[in-house]
Amino acid sequence: MRGALPLTLALTLALAVAVGCQSKKSDAVVAAPTTGAMPATAPGQGLSGKVLERLDASPYCYLHIQTVRGDVWAAVPEAKIEKGTEVTIANPMLMNNFESKTLNRTFPEVYFGTLAPAGGAAAASAPGMAAPAPGMASAAASGAAPMGTPPPSPLEVAKLEKASGADAQTVGEVWAKKGGLKEKTVTIHGKVVKYNPGVMGRNWLHLQDGSGDPAKGTHDIAVTTQDLAAKGDVITIKGVVRVDKDFGSGYTYPVIVEEAKVVKR
Repeated sequence: MRGALPLTLALTLALAVAVGCQSKKSDAVVAAPTTGAMPATAPGQGLSGKVLERLDASPYCYLHIQTVRGDVWAAVPEAKIEKGTEVTIANPMLMNNFESKTLNRTFPEVYFGTLAPAGGAAAASAPGMAAPAPGMASAAASGAAPMGTPPPSPLEVAKLEKASGADAQTVGEVWAKKGGLKEKTVTIHGKVVKYNPGVMGRNWLHLQDGSGDPAKGTHDIAVTTQDLAAKGDVITIKGVVRVDKDFGSGYTYPVIVEEAKVVKR
């Protein structure tokens, strides 16, 4: 990935109560799938059908949908969708054995995506379900969306001052020295150019600082964190460099910073 996996990108119902009743629990941090479960793309550009049931678990809304392929469950950012409504899930990504702690339920199969506009086609780049970003390796040539963040845009950030400290690196330096920085902590000062919250139990962002080569995709680095941010924020993060991170379905990040903390805004 560099996302669904292969983004964006959030009231709640107890499993035992009827649709429309609320739970006091929260899925603000979504549980990771059980061991061995990996994301996979759903066939086609979208998943359409009639809503049979809705379970709210903030920041998600779980929809039981009747489709031409049979009944399925899908999870989208929370929305008030009435029973009987015809919906289309944009860029659905299948998760097997996915556990919702709020609902105290494990779904054998659930498709994560976003609601397409009423009467419209599935979005080509929904939050958290976007096409691979520059620098992302994909064994699948189908263009299937990865879980995580949208592809970073071309260089759009003027050169920023480098973070301070012994572990400070620029975005370009992390790419250039990724082998030597593997599993090491780095501090990066940059601008958030993409942000997708609450995907796979973490928030995803892309940082740029004016370094690196846009032609090679080394001007932009993906970061996962439990902290909040917003597109346009200039922040300093501290996290662990991971190399060739594989999120399944053939999607890998050559380099990504994980378990990051926003240490300065």
